[in-house]
Amino acid sequence: MLTRLKGLTTSLGLALLLGIALPSHAQEESESSSTDATQASSDSAEVAPIDVNTADAALLTELPGIGEVKAASIVDNREANGPFDNASDLTRVSGIGDATVEGLADQVTF
Repeated sequence: MLTRLKGLTTSLGLALLLGIALPSHAQEESESSSTDATQASSDSAEVAPIDVNTADAALLTELPGIGEVKAASIVDNREANGPFDNASDLTRVSGIGDATVEGLADQVTF
């Protein structure tokens, strides 16, 4: 009987310890991840839009979906046909479609 009582006491003590420690740990993890998310969103908010009509190919590659080839094509098209007036004008560049333009719309200026 005494052994059984010690076992129950030990189990109860362990359950209480875990019950108290886990919510605290979960709260710390939650606060940490929300801080990381806030930091990430503020970092992306600080990035200035890129002017497609003045940027060189290297700068254009920083845009999502724009690699070296598309960036060079943007510069070549701009030099051959004049400046872009808006985001939809980028579709005149081979390899840039509506989906790419939608992804770039808030990250570029003209």
